[in-house]
Amino acid sequence: MKKFEDLVGELDWEKVGGLVPVIVQDFRTSEVLMLGFMNEEALRKSLEEGKVVFYSRTKKRLWLKGEESGNFLNIVDLGLDCDKDSILILANPAGATCHSGDISCFEEVSKRADFVFLSRLLRLINARKFADEVSSYTASLFKSGTKRIAQKVGEEGVETALAAVAGDKEELICEAADLLFHLSVLLSDRNLSLNEVITKLKERNEG
Repeated sequence: MKKFEDLVGELDWEKVGGLVPVIVQDFRTSEVLMLGFMNEEALRKSLEEGKVVFYSRTKKRLWLKGEESGNFLNIVDLGLDCDKDSILILANPAGATCHSGDISCFEEVSKRADFVFLSRLLRLINARKFADEVSSYTASLFKSGTKRIAQKVGEEGVETALAAVAGDKEELICEAADLLFHLSVLLSDRNLSLNEVITKLKERNEG
């Protein structure tokens, strides 16, 4: 993560009138969470605290996001755009970002993005661990145990391969969806997530 002095030196503060727009994005799901503004003091405080601190244009003061709700935006990384007049922050949110209780302040649009949908599906799968197995297929899978879930992943993997060999694109899509779903359940059952799989892919790509 960049140092305060480096960011301040690179930013075109005159162009933005002393207040730089800041986009906050969920590090794990890529969902755009909110837009705010920072002055130099807010930027310094953010880097010191490791949490997003904005300058509130209405309250005319620094505003630690989550200071009342506890839903902080924990900074993972940040950087400038190509024109050096806005900041993108990758964060791990502690709870919902929007004051309305929604995950994102851009809820109606952001939830439609494919990978945002996938991240929310994974969150729902995790929530089904302790749900009523009678009313939830996912909950019944968790109840059946790791061996049964693993068996389902194997079955769906074979069916996906067969659909590919048969050249049936629609069937391949359906079977791949089943495979991804059951794999996600298996990972959750073992207290893992697709994010950890992605991390491993990143490591291999860097190698």
